[in-house]
Amino acid sequence: MKLSLAQFEVARGDVETNLMRIESLAASAKASDAELLCLPEMCTTGFDWQRNRELLDRAVDQAHAVASIAKTHSIAVCGSFLVKSESGRAANCFHYFDDKGQLLTRYRKLHLFTLFHEERHVEAGEDCVSFDAALGRFGASICYDLRFPELFRRLTEQGSQLIFLPAAFPHPRLEHWRTLIRARAIENQCFIVATNQCGIEDHGSDVGETRYFGHSMVVDPWGEIVGEAGESETLLEVEIDLGLVEAVRSKLTAWADRRTDLF
Repeated sequence: MKLSLAQFEVARGDVETNLMRIESLAASAKASDAELLCLPEMCTTGFDWQRNRELLDRAVDQAHAVASIAKTHSIAVCGSFLVKSESGRAANCFHYFDDKGQLLTRYRKLHLFTLFHEERHVEAGEDCVSFDAALGRFGASICYDLRFPELFRRLTEQGSQLIFLPAAFPHPRLEHWRTLIRARAIENQCFIVATNQCGIEDHGSDVGETRYFGHSMVVDPWGEIVGEAGESETLLEVEIDLGLVEAVRSKLTAWADRRTDLF
């Protein structure tokens, strides 16, 4: 299974520019024989919430555009996108489109990042989401979710062999990022695929300027880093074998030894 992780600087509030970039990345990933293109958090809009409120009514068009890109290039695509919730508020949602452009699942971010006042702008989700795709059984998470191990445990209990984490993780928390991704992989004996933004975004007077550090990475069930990017824009290509999940669990039986009678 070959993955391409698209680490790039999202153009704040500029959907057209971001979609053109995603189109180009999909073409490059397909040319490298990747089966799946992984995008970062809020990859078509960034976090300009004033502009995003104006874009809400057309958010579904963004999803359709990405679905069309997946179909055109015959490559599965996943990432986090702006969505209009049932109540009319903004939501931060993971989408997975298969290589025919069909939406297989959507997951709404459970844990909102209060340090950036995300709760003021976004409606949180209520469900843990795992799903079956042609490539395997996967789980969904987004950015700040990484700090909450209960979600990853639940997704693995639901059968996820691999968990996606589109993100916009900034300095100075690079070592948290690297440590927590490996921890989530080790404790659940599964793959973690984490695609981060890079570049600089100005969040205004409330938060100020944010510098995303990139370091998109794939970690295997042993906790070994299969591939890791630096801080600049790149298309990180990684090949993995989902059969390693069961192989690791049979060698080190921590998953079977859980005390599910207690917790």
